Amino acid sequence: MSRDPSDNPELVIPEPEVRRLDGVVREVSVPPMVYAVTHGSLADIPFDNAEEAPDDPVLSRKGADGRWTDVTAAEFAAEVLAVAKGLIAEGLQPGDRLAIMARTTYEWTLLDFAAWAAGLVTVPVYPTSSVFQTRWILQDSGAVAIAVEHVAQAAALGPERERLPDVRHMWIFEKGHTERLAELGRDVPDQEVAVRRGVLGPDSLATIMYTSGTTGRPKGCALTHANFFAEVDNAVQLLHPVFKSSFKDPASTLLYLPLSHVFGRMVAIACMRARVRLGHAPSIRTEELLADLAGFSPTFLLAIPYVLEKVYNTGRATAEKMGRAASFDRAARVARGYGEALEAQQHGTGPGPGTKLKAARALYDPLVYRRIRGALGGKVRQVVCGGSPLGRRLASFYAGAGIQVFEGYGLTESTAATTLTYPHRPRLGTVGWPLPGTRVRIAQDGEILLSGEHVFRGYWDPQAGGVVPADQEGWFATGDIGELDDDGYLTITGRKKDILVTTSGKNVAPAPLEDWLRAHPLINQCVVVGDNRPYVAALLTLDAEGMAHWCRMTAKSDVPVATLVTDPDLLAVLQRAVDDANRLVSRAESIRRFTVLPLNFTETAGHLTPTMKLRRAVVTREFAREIDELYAE
Repeated sequence: MSRDPSDNPELVIPEPEVRRLDGVVREVSVPPMVYAVTHGSLADIPFDNAEEAPDDPVLSRKGADGRWTDVTAAEFAAEVLAVAKGLIAEGLQPGDRLAIMARTTYEWTLLDFAAWAAGLVTVPVYPTSSVFQTRWILQDSGAVAIAVEHVAQAAALGPERERLPDVRHMWIFEKGHTERLAELGRDVPDQEVAVRRGVLGPDSLATIMYTSGTTGRPKGCALTHANFFAEVDNAVQLLHPVFKSSFKDPASTLLYLPLSHVFGRMVAIACMRARVRLGHAPSIRTEELLADLAGFSPTFLLAIPYVLEKVYNTGRATAEKMGRAASFDRAARVARGYGEALEAQQHGTGPGPGTKLKAARALYDPLVYRRIRGALGGKVRQVVCGGSPLGRRLASFYAGAGIQVFEGYGLTESTAATTLTYPHRPRLGTVGWPLPGTRVRIAQDGEILLSGEHVFRGYWDPQAGGVVPADQEGWFATGDIGELDDDGYLTITGRKKDILVTTSGKNVAPAPLEDWLRAHPLINQCVVVGDNRPYVAALLTLDAEGMAHWCRMTAKSDVPVATLVTDPDLLAVLQRAVDDANRLVSRAESIRRFTVLPLNFTETAGHLTPTMKLRRAVVTREFAREIDELYAE
């Protein structure tokens, strides 16, 4: 098995092949950058690392004193082996399913690789899942064991144990049960683990990852070891500047997105595969995350647009508090201009940033841009962004501020990214070209279809005896709507099921309007409505931090939220934001009316998935009265 997919420093980016139908680009494909793995599995990665570079730091672990301690490849492989032997000692058999329900922690990654080394299949469960959701996933997957982070999670599942007869074991990270597993496995021969690893191949099932379920019950996506190899090997090779840092500091990242989600899981595996130092941050509370970023100082991050929006908005709010809002806004314009000039230069359509623009950027770097980079740890120069579109405005700002954003698009079914921004070939506002080894097609109705070795085997269905194929003639239908431009760059325009049709017959994709408005510092969430209605309207919720700042600046800190939602000054600000968003669309697609809700959408209330995606059906059902009032005469 080829060990390090990024050994070759000569990065040759393959050109996409574009196919047209009736003059419109309908398909684009990119050949793979690496050979397909033909033997072995993800279980081999820690042991290969230990053999080839035993002293290289592959992880860092935060101690009780807040300091980070490196874990070498040899040390991690020894831990994986010990825990794998413990799983075997506990009677788990090859192919058994082991569920993991925890935040983003070192133990999560350790148990993941140990389970594979023992021949098991891992089943991630979001730590925020309800007892009902957890029970359903355990039943559906047929899990025989579960590892949880806290005693409270174990206690919550206690009453459900009689409904889970297959679950024979429960381990708790905070009780030191990973160490106990290592002790239990002392008498198991190392050879037993080697035998189980040897039986696994690329086509073996690696994990069953359940979609977050914006509608209905989540589906279990059956991903193989080959799916992950095709994904991470091509991504590591393509994103050579990220995984083989071109700066003085060795590549490293702090993972704070959930390992229960395919995005975080893929990056964790890619870091292990490329021997990039990886840290885990279990808390996404602003103060705790910023402290972890400062202590770890990563060179790159993976993020969802929400995080980059918050960093930008917090920076502007801080500047406004100091009486420097106008200066920040000028700096933002300079950064966007600089980022757009770089883009034009890389595509050969412009000369690049001119002398005046370079000087302006140099002026604002210590005043604004360095502070933005400092909020991300100080050393971050690249961000891999996914989950939803970032938008051209923020992408160009970060590029001009010295942080290259590699935007991507993907699903659980595609083992994370299926399109990516290519190094030195960005097209701001798009999600890039297909990942090498991938074909993307646009169906007649605009739906995005995918094909490639990273696309999953099918959905897990115990009633059908295992995995049920989900593709149609080699293509997987994503449910997303998109467009390919003349050069093959993909733009996501919405979800097929989310398309609104007004009574006049106008089809409206809500995503562009919602994404634009969510980027506003005073807006937390936006839901565009209008299906079977005479015009388009919107529900808005307010951002707590942005509103606290606005209230201080307008001397309204003592005004209750219930009164603020009808405050004329606030409504005027929000109306200007809506007017700006409406410039993106035609008159028939524009938002005519909006209302502000005196609360925020939460995962706990069922409005959001664990990855912050809207459960649109829940929101429109719960706020049906408010929606009706938007259309009252």
